[in-house]
Amino acid sequence: MPEEFLHATFAGGCFWCIEAALSQFQAVGPIKPGYCGGDTTNPTYNEVCSGKTGHAEAVQLSYDPHSFSYENLLEIFFAIHDPTQLNQQGPDVGSQYRSAIFYHNPAQKSAAESYVNSLTEQNAYDNPIVTEISELSIFYEAEEYHHDYFSKNPSNPYCIFNTLPKMIKAREIFPDMPSSND
Repeated sequence: MPEEFLHATFAGGCFWCIEAALSQFQAVGPIKPGYCGGDTTNPTYNEVCSGKTGHAEAVQLSYDPHSFSYENLLEIFFAIHDPTQLNQQGPDVGSQYRSAIFYHNPAQKSAAESYVNSLTEQNAYDNPIVTEISELSIFYEAEEYHHDYFSKNPSNPYCIFNTLPKMIKAREIFPDMPSSND
C-alpha cells in the first residue's frame, strides 16, 4: 500500500454491506471489517452481537486521497445507509448497528461534521441525522470469515437483499470511478 494512502473508519449497519460497497473502487485499498467504539478488549462477533460490549460493527479502510477524497467516502457512506435510524439498519437492530464515523484526525472530524450539517441544512432526510461522530480509539479486526464476505457468499440471501442494493447505489454515485476489478 502506498504511503500516501490515508485511513477511514465507518459504521452503518452490518459491516459486510459497507465493505462490499466501498471495495468496488480502485482508489479504496484494503478494507477490514471489525469492531470499535466499545469497552470490551478484543471482542468476538458473538459478544458484539449481544449488544453488551458497546462496539459497532465497522470497517476500516485505506484510500488514495489523490483520486478519492474523504468527502467522496462520506457521500457514499451516507447514500448506502439510513443515518436517521438509531441503532438499526434495515433488519439489523441493536447499538452494534448504529451509524457512526470514527475519525482519525481533526480534518476528518471537521469534514464529517460539515457534511452532516450540510445534509441537515438541505433537509436531505425526513428525520434528524443520528450519526455518531467520535474519535477512533481502538479498532479490533473481525474474525477472518467476515472478510470479503460478499465476494465469498454472493448467493447468501442477506447479501442479495441487503448488500447488493448498497453496492449498486455506491456505483451509481461514482459510475466512472475505476473499479477494483479494472
